[in-house]
Amino acid sequence: MRKNGHNRSIRSRAVQYAVPVLAVAVLTSVMAPFGGNINSTTVALSYLLIILLAATGFGSGPALLASIVAVLNFNFFFLPPYYTLTIADPQNWIALIAFLVTAIVAGQLSAYAQRRAEESETRRIEIARLYDELQDAFAEASKTEALRQSEKLKSALLDAVTHDLRTPLTSIKASVTTLLEEGKPGDDNLLLDLDTRTEFLDIINEETDRLNNFIGGMVDLARIEAGDLHLRKSWTPVNDIVRNAVERLGRRISPDRLKLEIETESPGIYADADSVTEVLFSLIDNAAKYSPDSENIRVSVNHAADEMVRFSVEDKGPGIDSSIREKVFDKFFRADDADIHSTASGLGLGLAIARGIIETQGGRIWIEDGDDGYVTRVAFQIPIGDDENSDGESQ
Repeated sequence: MRKNGHNRSIRSRAVQYAVPVLAVAVLTSVMAPFGGNINSTTVALSYLLIILLAATGFGSGPALLASIVAVLNFNFFFLPPYYTLTIADPQNWIALIAFLVTAIVAGQLSAYAQRRAEESETRRIEIARLYDELQDAFAEASKTEALRQSEKLKSALLDAVTHDLRTPLTSIKASVTTLLEEGKPGDDNLLLDLDTRTEFLDIINEETDRLNNFIGGMVDLARIEAGDLHLRKSWTPVNDIVRNAVERLGRRISPDRLKLEIETESPGIYADADSVTEVLFSLIDNAAKYSPDSENIRVSVNHAADEMVRFSVEDKGPGIDSSIREKVFDKFFRADDADIHSTASGLGLGLAIARGIIETQGGRIWIEDGDDGYVTRVAFQIPIGDDENSDGESQ
């Protein structure tokens, strides 16, 4: 059985290499009769399309083979003197080399992006499966047993998530180190120019930061659920909270897109300013992800009833169906495209953490329709508070 499986694997791999080469051959046979009458740029772009499709569908190996075959065909049929591997014009050498480098780089980046997308989806499914197991255990156990299992499975879930996310972190960092070493002067095997390599490193570092932030979010969520979130309360002007949240956004969003409406007489609040800032930052960041880049995001702060201060973030995205507005605050919840029309990725922790932080400080958070042309409003309110517990820390 193992031998048969091995043979099938070999045949499957052979097909993956054969299909791109066959596609290059077919394209060449279609364009070759036109010879010098067809623009060389058109030929190069046609070959490049096949290489990108090969990288996306079959990986970097088949794409690399297709690149080499395409270069040979490009030289033989479409660069003078025709039907020979000789190149007369030095400029054509430059064009041929540029095409080869572009094809290889594009194929590698396309294959890398495909692998990362598949790995991300696999991790998301595994995390959701682990959480479903946790819920099933709660339902089946008795109250006493459920309490014991809750802590045990919560720890197992956190360990699994940490392992699944730190593993790609290690791989990404190892890749960064390898590329930096490879990029030293004198490395004749390097095919990427400096700008492309730097961009590639930036992508890896961004993914590293994103995954690391997710791990921090999981830890915060576990502390919230365990009642172990330590709050350091102090009197803070709401202007400071808004300013700090906007500064944290950095280059994620253009300052011109933010429309700030802070009530002139807004009071200060006695709360954990850092955690409230984190919630406001998360809401603005989400609004930016789910709305067009050309549309404004409105951030409002005003004095609400019952000695509360209300913060709200509104965007002009496609909106969230009213039927799932409460569910989006659940851990790992990901709405279907029909419910929340966006391709933004994530594992559904930001709003769960935000709800935990706000409710821990005696407030609440919700989603409702916007107005004045804004589609969705995410709002939260917290008590103004008092300074009876002026030691600055509570749980």
